[in-house]
Amino acid sequence: QVQLVESGGGLVQPGGSLRLSCAASGSIFSISVMRWYRQAPGKERELVAGITTGGSTNYGDSVKGRFTISRDNAKNTVYLQMNNLKPEDTAVYSCNAYLREFNGYYKSYWGKGTLVTVSS
Repeated sequence: QVQLVESGGGLVQPGGSLRLSCAASGSIFSISVMRWYRQAPGKERELVAGITTGGSTNYGDSVKGRFTISRDNAKNTVYLQMNNLKPEDTAVYSCNAYLREFNGYYKSYWGKGTLVTVSS
């Protein structure tokens, strides 16, 4: 089994910064893609950012220029640096990893999420 655990959420004022982390552990052979999603109350889940093993990244339009995704392949960890936060960034942020397990199967796993609240 595989577990993804997010950390780093909290309350921050508009214009502030937060750094989220998501660590994957368990029966992991390799991780192809790691992504951050978010879901605000009453809204659908949306992709925030993604990063491949080689470091290629993509971002949702609403966070381009403000958020930066990175990963440490040796630690099976992905990070999301969030700058210039806005109230509309308030959401539960969840980590997703598409990975290959030691048994050879590819699967997608989700973390439980971490709440980010942007408010004065």
